[in-house]
Amino acid sequence: MSTGGEGRGDSPPDPPPNPTEFLSREEEGAFDRRGAVLWLLSATLVVSVAGLIYELIAATVSAYLLGDTIRQFSFVIGIFLASMGVGAWASRFVVDPVAGFVRAQVGLGVIGGVAALATFFAYATVGAVALPLYGALVAVGLLSGMEIPLLARVLKEIGAARFRFENVLSVDYLGALVASLSFPVLIVPNLSLISAGLAFGLLNLAVAGGTLWLFRDRLGWADRGAWGGAFALVAGLLAFAVPLGAAIDARLYEDEIVYSDRSAHQQVTVTRHRGRTRLYLDGAVQFDTADEARYHEFLVHPAMSVAPRRARVLILGGGDGMAVREVLRWDPEEVVLVDLDPAVVALFRDRDDLSALNGDALRDGRLRIVHADAFTWIREGEDAFDVAILDLPDPRNLSLSRLYSVEFYRLLRRRLSAQGVVVTQAGSPMFASDAFWMVARTMETEWDVTAYANYVPSFGLWGFALGVPPGLRSDLRDLPEGLDVLTPEAFAAAQVFDAQIGPRDGPVNRLSDHALPRAYEAGWSEWFE
Repeated sequence: MSTGGEGRGDSPPDPPPNPTEFLSREEEGAFDRRGAVLWLLSATLVVSVAGLIYELIAATVSAYLLGDTIRQFSFVIGIFLASMGVGAWASRFVVDPVAGFVRAQVGLGVIGGVAALATFFAYATVGAVALPLYGALVAVGLLSGMEIPLLARVLKEIGAARFRFENVLSVDYLGALVASLSFPVLIVPNLSLISAGLAFGLLNLAVAGGTLWLFRDRLGWADRGAWGGAFALVAGLLAFAVPLGAAIDARLYEDEIVYSDRSAHQQVTVTRHRGRTRLYLDGAVQFDTADEARYHEFLVHPAMSVAPRRARVLILGGGDGMAVREVLRWDPEEVVLVDLDPAVVALFRDRDDLSALNGDALRDGRLRIVHADAFTWIREGEDAFDVAILDLPDPRNLSLSRLYSVEFYRLLRRRLSAQGVVVTQAGSPMFASDAFWMVARTMETEWDVTAYANYVPSFGLWGFALGVPPGLRSDLRDLPEGLDVLTPEAFAAAQVFDAQIGPRDGPVNRLSDHALPRAYEAGWSEWFE
């Protein structure tokens, strides 16, 4: 009597797979299966780390060159994951998984390795970002998506004991954890984005080289030659990464670069031309010594003038020390500077030629420097201040928008004395009028607000919002001697807005909706896109 499917006329069951069917009889004895399994699982970890690092580099480059960190990280993650999905699906059409895996590693080493370099070069020469950045991202995503399916097939073919696909995925996810922790802690503080990309390109090529050696009897000279050429290219570019980066910076900034490095938080660049010094953070100019007084005098002195007391002053942002310099003209007892990036503060405190620009203000004994997130520091601290000066970056993303929200101003109000005064830079009433007036309206939930603006050639028409307790006069009284720009008459004129950019109604900015970044982006896009 027949049993099973054969008795019903079905085809016989498939025979158990021969784990070494792709090897010749001589190779079966020589092939080290245990070493191969260990190598391939280690390769899974390495390629997972490299793939996520490429994604993080692409997102950082995108945010640096295009702005709006939240949007750019979201776009990069979505495009990368979608491309990985397509790559995983396409891997089924690869006939030889070993050759496919090696070729994917060579492609990743070259494309992923040079992506940041190519994007910066394209931006510096022709102003293009999207094509090199997202083109490379799609290619890296496709090749990265192929890796795990191909590795799993190779492990299964060589007869890995008790092979389970979820074990490969576990190693892959562990690699993602390693990459996500090492990128902000180790890679960004110690390597430029260009060098980091090329270094991880070499890692992919090292995996390809090891796999070529392990399966040397299966892969031909064409694959070895392609690997050798790719390795020489990426290694050569890495060796010259510093001068290449300097050459790109020179094209980006035109002026002589006296300092350029990436801190843990941002790209910091200082240029000089004909005695004028400029500071750029992530490519955006922060000050030009030719006109910085037009910004800093209007930011600091109206608040200091109208404040009944000026003994303890808080400055949020302003790590270059220019705002501190202006505050010290009023001879306060203590100034607390809260700035997230210690690299900027150290640069303008410790380097004599740059410290001279702020009058050695960051070396003053009355100054206490704190490196912390401003929102967290305000929320958790207890010290009270007479004046708060907010020299913060523009609210171009959700993280910065917090510092212009109803909730933040409510926390800040609790850190001020009963007659405490606050002022913030509020962006351009010309280029982002809706955003400017939204900042003023949001401040009005806690203070009486005076909005004003002054022309700063480096920025255009630039606005500020001064908040005082109800009943306190906001007209200027005494001013320190030696100011270059600000006078009581100039301050009164700065409060006059024409009909095109004048006061506007609308919502306030809350953490629950973050209306401000949308208004900011819409305004600047209308003018410059």
